[in-house]
Amino acid sequence: PTISMFYGILVLMFFRDKGVIIYRIFMYLTSDEAFVSIEEGNVIDGNLLPKQLKMVQAWIEIHKEELMVDWELAVNGDEPFRIAPLQ
Repeated sequence: PTISMFYGILVLMFFRDKGVIIYRIFMYLTSDEAFVSIEEGNVIDGNLLPKQLKMVQAWIEIHKEELMVDWELAVNGDEPFRIAPLQ
């Protein structure tokens, strides 16, 4: 599910097989996508333009507690809740 959307960026977090949580950033204007760490805010896989990555990193820093709660929900098989966009 999409947990936030801002400036052409979709943020998704969902549970996959074998206990893996996927946290995906998708740029729907450019079709770029990346998997970004909640803890460090670095790109694990994929590619984002530097400007978009900085916005995502700022958003992560502002909402880190909410993201960790969403992470726990996903681990327990529950749907994560929506988080306010970057403004």
